[in-house]
Parts: sequence; structure tokens; C-alpha cells
Amino acid sequence: MANTDSARKRIRQTEKRTARNKARKSRVRTYVRKLEEAIASGDKTAAQEAFRAAQPEMQRAVTKGTLHANTVSRKISRMSARVKSLGAAQG
Repeated sequence: MANTDSARKRIRQTEKRTARNKARKSRVRTYVRKLEEAIASGDKTAAQEAFRAAQPEMQRAVTKGTLHANTVSRKISRMSARVKSLGAAQG
């Protein structure tokens, strides 16, 4: 257990930060799941809307330091390609 005041403060800060990051990651996963469902349904307009909603949330996680920039960039690129291919497959 922490003995010094500074160590106790560190524990408090870590708990807060962990909770914040956990909530942010969960929110990102929710948006991504909604996008996956829209893509699976085959509705391009719904997929585009879900993508427009998910993208800023993912970027926000990067600026807050929750997720790594390259990881989010890669995922956004792949999701964008999947949304674009949806229209190509239909028409």
C-alpha cells in the first residue's frame, strides 16, 4: 500500500484517468459497433451516417491520449474503404 502522500495522490489520479479512458474506449467501441451493423445491413446511407458519427469520437480518443494515433488512423481508413465499397457492390 502507498506510504507517502504523493503516492496516494498518484493512486487517486490513476483511478480517475483509468475510469475516463475506459468510458472513452467504450464509447468508441459503441460507435464502431453501430457502424459495423450498418455495413452488415447493406444500407449505404446508414453506414455513411454511422461513419460520420464514429470518426470524430475516434479522433477525440487520440487527442485525449486514450488510443494511439496510428491505430485509429488505420481503423478509420479501413472503415472508410468498407463504406465506399458498399456503394460499388450495389450499383
